Amino acid sequence: MDRMYRVLGFWTGIFAIMLYLGDMEKTALLFLGQTGFFVLLSYLKLSERMYMYVFAAYLTVFMCGFTYYTLFLMPPGGGLG
Repeated sequence: MDRMYRVLGFWTGIFAIMLYLGDMEKTALLFLGQTGFFVLLSYLKLSERMYMYVFAAYLTVFMCGFTYYTLFLMPPGGGLG
């Protein structure tokens, strides 16, 4: 299970690089933070159950943040034109 967190760290790192190259610095920093979180977590040698609990908590925080952003911060119409 710890290798899966390294894979998540790798892909969030790739996203951070691509976002930075696309002039989206704030989002790139967010993904860079996630990369560090996943890579550090992969070296903790936790039990598989604990890795699942941490991932469930991560998804819960993500969905709460995403819902808050889309409901209260995103401009009407999704920012399209």
